[in-house]
Amino acid sequence: MKKIIAALLLAIAAFGAAAHPIMVHIPYAGGAPAQLALLSDQVDLTFDNLASASANIRSGKLRAIAVTTSTRASAMPAVPTIAEDGKALGLGRFDINTWFGLFGPAKLSPELTPRFNQAFVEALNSPELKARLTAPMAENAASTSAQFAAFVKGELAKYRQVVKASGATVE
Repeated sequence: MKKIIAALLLAIAAFGAAAHPIMVHIPYAGGAPAQLALLSDQVDLTFDNLASASANIRSGKLRAIAVTTSTRASAMPAVPTIAEDGKALGLGRFDINTWFGLFGPAKLSPELTPRFNQAFVEALNSPELKARLTAPMAENAASTSAQFAAFVKGELAKYRQVVKASGATVE
């Protein structure tokens, strides 16, 4: 059996390792087929990101049970975090994010990095892009290059532990 590593699979693995629920992983080719399975009662729950699930959440077809981040989503402040709802299960440190970042080649000129970062942060902070991020319930987390590098380093360390605990391999 091939083991696929993806952010949502790692969220499920982290949740399973922490909470020990009886869950079976059913691989789907993306969020839309997984949501279709949920909407048609083929599965009981899915882990998905807000951007993918937001339309069905807003229409009332799906109900958000909890968010996987350490803090509540600003777009849905009434929805608790897994850490909040899972304290009895020992999930107080549960924190899985879906994030996007801007990367360049390793040999990128050191003078260009701050210029690219500044342009990217300015774009993220523009009223037009902020408005476009609101519809899919995405949150802006613009940072400096150094902050982003530290964040990525922390994410790699976190997911290294999750991957090891899950037994997943790259084929």
